[in-house]
Amino acid sequence: MGGGVGLRWQSDAQLHLTLRFIGEVDRHQAEDIAVALGRVRAMPFEIALTGAGTFGGGGRPHSLWVGVTPAAPVAELHARVDAALARAGVPRDGRAFQPHVTVARMRRTATGIGEALDRWAGFATAPAAITDFRLYESHLGGEGATYETIARYALG
Repeated sequence: MGGGVGLRWQSDAQLHLTLRFIGEVDRHQAEDIAVALGRVRAMPFEIALTGAGTFGGGGRPHSLWVGVTPAAPVAELHARVDAALARAGVPRDGRAFQPHVTVARMRRTATGIGEALDRWAGFATAPAAITDFRLYESHLGGEGATYETIARYALG
């Protein structure tokens, strides 16, 4: 389900829904973050991936994503994670949160973006149960980021 030249499609291992990007932290703060996230309480929920869109301003999109339905339980979990991180000394994220999964990154010279967006517009999955969230460490490489699970936090 591709389309477009200059789109770097994410591998299955790269697909994820980011609740909150933390950035680089030292070992002490990383330990505080892991403990704070362990205190987050939320009930399991179901979501489906639906629709598509792009991020990037000035008529130059940089990524193609699929959306999340319903967004409310994910947004609530994001708010709880953001509050826990603030207690651990991580400044709050002032940007609006839009639950999504990035499926492709776009090079500056990408073409056929409209075609790719049209092809993904009707995308939909069956609902899936979300029973945990995870703390990842990302490692940048030539093929994009790889993600290592640092901790898993059960919901419920």
